[in-house]
Amino acid sequence: MVLVTAGVALVVVAVSVLWRPARHVITIVHEAGHALVAVLSGRRLSGIRLHSDTSGLTVSRGKPYGPGMVLTGFAGYVAPSLLGLGFAALLGANRVTGLLVACALLLLGVLVMVRNVYGVFTVLVTGAVLLGVAYWATDQVQAVFAHVITWLLLLGGLRAVGELQTKRRRGRARDSDADQLARLTGAPGLFWVGIFLLVDLACLVLAAGWLLG
Repeated sequence: MVLVTAGVALVVVAVSVLWRPARHVITIVHEAGHALVAVLSGRRLSGIRLHSDTSGLTVSRGKPYGPGMVLTGFAGYVAPSLLGLGFAALLGANRVTGLLVACALLLLGVLVMVRNVYGVFTVLVTGAVLLGVAYWATDQVQAVFAHVITWLLLLGGLRAVGELQTKRRRGRARDSDADQLARLTGAPGLFWVGIFLLVDLACLVLAAGWLLG
């Protein structure tokens, strides 16, 4: 089952017509990562916006510089892979229910902070799918769903980083997380893209070892 679900997630990430709706899940987790770290670093969270083009925005208030701002900016592109790693740990311990509960809590937290209609719609649709699986699917279907979601987070996190660099190379992402981090730290944006990639690859390799082992 592990290899089959990995293959399914890989197809979803690789095929554009499937990736676009799945990309909303990655964006939800991305923005949740920004929001969580903003709160943990002492910033005041103003809200989250999710858009139909699969982009998102998390607004927090506080000093526009310093470690809290750097950590908040860094969190987005590594959040899906780190969550996927956590889900892989849960699956390795046969805790499918725990994984579904974690998904529900994440969606609830994002829903509370979403500040636009499309964002609310996206979270509610995602939540409806999760609710349907949790309440009406068999244990085996729940396990398959949990594995697909885990692989989707791991592989989708990597694709999102690739898309970021493609947009940067074309001059279409001048205010991206990597470029904001560059302005905050002095390290070039490409350096931060590389760090995102290394973290996401490490999560994929470690999670794959747990799931396949």
